[in-house]
Amino acid sequence: MTDWRAVRRLVPEVLSALVRRHGHFDACEDAVQEALLAAAAQWPVQGWPDNPKAWLVTVASRRLTDQLRSNAARRRREEAEAARTPPPLDGADFGDAGSPPARDDTLTLLFLCCHPALSPASQVALTLRAVGGLSTAEIAGAFLVPEATMAQRISRAKQRIKAAGATFELPPRAEHARRLGVVVHVLYLIFNEGYTATSGTQLVRAELTAEAIRLARQLHRVVPGNSEVAGLLALMLLTDARRPARTAPDGSLVPLSDQDRTLWNADAIAEGVALVTRALSTGPLGPYQLQAAIAAVHDEAPTAEATDWPQILALYALLERVAPNPMATLNRAVALAMVQGPAAGLAVLDTLSTDDRIAASHHLLSVRAHLLEMAGDHDAARAGYREAARRTTSEPERRHLLTRAARLG
Repeated sequence: MTDWRAVRRLVPEVLSALVRRHGHFDACEDAVQEALLAAAAQWPVQGWPDNPKAWLVTVASRRLTDQLRSNAARRRREEAEAARTPPPLDGADFGDAGSPPARDDTLTLLFLCCHPALSPASQVALTLRAVGGLSTAEIAGAFLVPEATMAQRISRAKQRIKAAGATFELPPRAEHARRLGVVVHVLYLIFNEGYTATSGTQLVRAELTAEAIRLARQLHRVVPGNSEVAGLLALMLLTDARRPARTAPDGSLVPLSDQDRTLWNADAIAEGVALVTRALSTGPLGPYQLQAAIAAVHDEAPTAEATDWPQILALYALLERVAPNPMATLNRAVALAMVQGPAAGLAVLDTLSTDDRIAASHHLLSVRAHLLEMAGDHDAARAGYREAARRTTSEPERRHLLTRAARLG
């Protein structure tokens, strides 16, 4: 193993090994990050170890022991922990670098990072740090905040977990489904922020979409029978498959209807379709499966004109019943306009004008402008595009909306 991306994939296993033995999630997470820094400094000079995972566990354990010993207020308990026999480097827990771990703690670690005591933003940040292995600087860069701000957010998250008395174990069975839902939602948020960055000069942050897909794959391996986890992975694959065609060479946004579909990732589409097909036939119906089914209809259409809009409309109507939210209604309005005409879609948008969750959003304004353009009201559409451009914090979206406005004269 000489690939730093492969080393990053070891982070959850190394962190899980330490937390399982010592507790102290916050201290263990810091020790793992210090071990990664040590590896980055030493391995290029001294050579890569035969067993990178065992090396990281050993170094992180030593750092943790040193940290625990240095805390005078907890010296007695920490010295007792430090005196424990260190874990073997080639035993059942670690194995060699190419072998799968004897137990998969990915789900437990995800649950811990998505503890209900944390805010959604903190859950995302801590998941990327502890499970994804991203550095604080990488996470700060992805969310366009100073590194110091992100470091404080992660530090507060670990303190909250500690204060809540969380332990490295799965939640009680009665809470399992609800807590798993939080984990799935956090991965969904990470993917969405990567696929359409909410602010900044880039439309897509590929490192976030890739990390979300990787974590969703891990979660799917841990709970292969969960149809919503399968639906989430399918949704990510089917959506990310279009990424190569989604931006022009200058970084500008290319809408779905104008994309070169020969650039779409056919393998990802095939995998996503297979996943969602199995999920829909084996488990209770959920919102991620339905969104994946909608994405599959788009991806399987050879051209934009061949899109099965009546089927998409039916799926959005079902999604609204299963998981009502304004974005589902917004998308249903678009599908309805494609089936019955723009007036029908605009009537649905009118119902959202008093919904505080979306009334001030540039998404509602841009969709309304699009349907007004379809209806031939170019003056109103142009004004709508300009107002939507004023409200968005994404530079590529702003440029796209202003271009749409300019085309209307």
